[in-house]
Amino acid sequence: MKDISISTILNSMNGETAYLTDMWENCVDEKRKRYTRSKFSDVLNKMEEFGYLKKHGYKSETSYTKLEFTDASDHIGFINNVIFTNETKINKALKKLDSRKIFIDISKNLNAYKFNKHSTKDYDLFLEGTSSMLGLSSSILFTIQNTANVELKKELKLCFKQIKEFLDETNEILMKFRGSNERIVLQRILNNKITEPGFLKI
Repeated sequence: MKDISISTILNSMNGETAYLTDMWENCVDEKRKRYTRSKFSDVLNKMEEFGYLKKHGYKSETSYTKLEFTDASDHIGFINNVIFTNETKINKALKKLDSRKIFIDISKNLNAYKFNKHSTKDYDLFLEGTSSMLGLSSSILFTIQNTANVELKKELKLCFKQIKEFLDETNEILMKFRGSNERIVLQRILNNKITEPGFLKI
């Protein structure tokens, strides 16, 4: 997976509203190549989830409008709702995964593994929630770096701390009774979900 900066996505709009196709054509990676369109569309869904954009239309007519919160309390309320939604997903998955193996076979070099079919659904839910929380953390740091609102910065730092503590706790629960090989593979997968501040996975 590659990383794409939030500012790159916002700058691709050339205004307050833009069509998905135009944004996709304007966004290129460090080699000046376009991202896969489906993956770019997925990352725009993340931008909408984190409160940057609002989606309109369907398929070839899909467009996005930039969103701005009127005050800090509205912004923090939105962020807290995203946190709660993903905490719920992760906790639900952990209840099932706590007593189950996620992998039924791991190669000696730890580069190949086979999933336990009885754990796949809950594992996917756990990864979905964790990926969103990591993306939200990156988004929060981006906002902290780019806002002049002192009160918003203060509250966002508390949100960031809350997410970090929650993810540390859930990671400990996930790893607690697992063998060393399974822990290593899981940690590699989770580490691959982490981005630099202000970036999202694509």
